[in-house]
Amino acid sequence: MRKLSLVMVAAMLLFTGSIFANEVISNEPSKSLSAQISEILNVNTLSDNAVNQKAQVRFTLNEDGEIVVMSVDTKNKNLETFVKNRLNYKKVEVDEIQEGKLYTVAVRVAAL
Repeated sequence: MRKLSLVMVAAMLLFTGSIFANEVISNEPSKSLSAQISEILNVNTLSDNAVNQKAQVRFTLNEDGEIVVMSVDTKNKNLETFVKNRLNYKKVEVDEIQEGKLYTVAVRVAAL
């Protein structure tokens, strides 16, 4: 009985050791993309009436890793123009480019 419990403890240690030894690989490139988009849009010259405005930005990535804006869904035309001008054809760092995949990111203008 003692040998059986010793074997079980050893098996559990090997099992937990192998779990912690594996590297966690993230398959969520959109989180990295949203952080990069936030940096690109961080400094803005929008007027005070654009504060608290929201937009849904739909984009894809081309083969060079550049953002290609497909649409900006917002009621504020200035915000739409600003987002398109800032993001369109800006290069982003992504591990695996999935050309043609459509991404959607919510954008909100906050007061500085």
